[in-house]
Amino acid sequence: MKSILKKELTLSASILSYLFILFGFMFFIPGYPILCGVFFVTLGIFQSFQNAREANDIVFSALLPVAKKDVVKGKYLFSCFIELCSILLMVIAALIRMTVLEDVVVYRNNAMMNANFFALGIALFLFGLFNLIFIGGFFKTAYKFGKPFVTHIIVTFVMIGIGEALHHIPGLEAVNAFGFAHFGLQFGLLALGAMAYIVLTVISYRCACRNFERIDL
Repeated sequence: MKSILKKELTLSASILSYLFILFGFMFFIPGYPILCGVFFVTLGIFQSFQNAREANDIVFSALLPVAKKDVVKGKYLFSCFIELCSILLMVIAALIRMTVLEDVVVYRNNAMMNANFFALGIALFLFGLFNLIFIGGFFKTAYKFGKPFVTHIIVTFVMIGIGEALHHIPGLEAVNAFGFAHFGLQFGLLALGAMAYIVLTVISYRCACRNFERIDL
């Protein structure tokens, strides 16, 4: 398993997958839908899948002395690695905005979503949806990824729109709290997002393993 993951990280990965991790720092941008950073990170992962397809990486991996499910596992571990690296940057940006920059005017007057625990929970949820829709969709054929990625784009931006609209609904202002206000609610929403990420990823992985086993490469 270590060998297949190393192959994913060094041979199959596009350099863009690593560079686009930096879009996690979009959580610093005021007056902008910060969750778009999640989309750009997934776009970087998409580039690795595209490179792998063009290089017949799936067939090459399947010819290695590993189980077919390990080929799937390698792709998921790589994707989760990129996602969690970007989440780490988002956490750093959110904590800085929640503490050092809490009273900065440009953030206080920000009409868009604030960088807080709720935003981090939504980011994790969006990554889980990406794993379910795109990676799971890719392994239905292990070749076609256009339709799953377009579906992912539509779902992602609908969810970003919903996330940005929630705090404008009367009674839901707490989801956009500054600093550590409404900490219990905020932390609970982050925990729900993390749980959703794990559940969606595990479901996607198991379905992908079953689908890949049936494919005749």
